[in-house]
Amino acid sequence: MHLTQGCFSFLPDLTDAQIVQQIQYCLDNGWAVNIEFTDDPHPRNTYWEMWGQPMFDIADAQGVMLALADCRKHANGYIRLSAFDSSPGWESVRLSFIVGRPKDEPGFRLTRQEGAGRTIHYTTQPYAVDRPEGERYR
Repeated sequence: MHLTQGCFSFLPDLTDAQIVQQIQYCLDNGWAVNIEFTDDPHPRNTYWEMWGQPMFDIADAQGVMLALADCRKHANGYIRLSAFDSSPGWESVRLSFIVGRPKDEPGFRLTRQEGAGRTIHYTTQPYAVDRPEGERYR
């Protein structure tokens, strides 16, 4: 299974050179870049852990790449890069994409639950959450 979230999700993983180009595009537009990570990539888990502080005043993509390299050394699981536009009228994330993933992506299971009457509810749950936090992708 290959997790598909954010921009570029149906493309092959970006190379570091391509990531640098995307980061520079964000910085050239004045967007603050931040790095986040998680070991629970459920589509509704929008609150990932931040790696350091958002990079508001950085002008060169290589500074972000240094932080990304540090995150890749220490974080297990998924890593994403987000760019926040603080311009009036926008004030939201403009770009977000995965820049790191575990070698083994176990995927999700579909759980079926019968409700009142004849209603059926479906939900997804990642197989990774069967293991304790911090040990899901070792």
